[in-house]
Amino acid sequence: MTQKVALVTGAAAGIGAEICRRLAADGMAIGVLDLNIADAKKVAAGIVASGGKAMALQASVADRVEVTGAVAALRESFGPVTVLVNNAGIAGFVPFEEVTDELWDRTMAINLKGTFIVTQIVLPDMKTAHWGRVINISSSSAQSGTVGMAAYSSSKGGVIAFTKTLALELGQHGITVNNVPPASITGTVMYEANKNLMPMTPEQAAQMMPVRRLGEAADIANAVSWLASEATGYVTGQTIGVNGGRVIV
Repeated sequence: MTQKVALVTGAAAGIGAEICRRLAADGMAIGVLDLNIADAKKVAAGIVASGGKAMALQASVADRVEVTGAVAALRESFGPVTVLVNNAGIAGFVPFEEVTDELWDRTMAINLKGTFIVTQIVLPDMKTAHWGRVINISSSSAQSGTVGMAAYSSSKGGVIAFTKTLALELGQHGITVNNVPPASITGTVMYEANKNLMPMTPEQAAQMMPVRRLGEAADIANAVSWLASEATGYVTGQTIGVNGGRVIV
């Protein structure tokens, strides 16, 4: 193939932005997709300034029409999309009995349905190429459960099951599908918005980790880089825990 084209969702900041920069350093052209188009443009501009190829795309992953338009623009500029990182997501700490239908539905729409929509729209490019990498960012909360995160944990558990099922369906087409469940990753929008609601301080949380630190966005980007590479053609349907040992299975 010529230069690979990667689409990263939820890419305007934090984990998504770092994944964009890492895949660009690996030689891929990047679609930086986010609702926050201003910050997505900053990420794309930074990649271009460093000698890479990138373009900012605006869409809600839960809106099929918006995603279809964004993917079409990416194809027109850089070519078929054969690497997809489903990173977009929302989270919050709410006691189960206070979870509303609206919160539950919005969480599922973005975290789970959005993953389904974007993957389905990009898939024809991978099948035509007989090569593809789908990498879903799930959560260690889906593996262990987390108090106050019933909607979030459930949606991310769905992402893990979705990963396994697609791996079975798509392996024959040269497409691998894996997921990375992070633990607490500092410096992200999600972490900063919720850290005061967490049951322990960052310092206490770090001491609970076998590696004695919280994660960084680069930790996740490193794993995604590997899963997106040619080296992982025999790795599919897997949950690659990048969590400092918080969950060991």
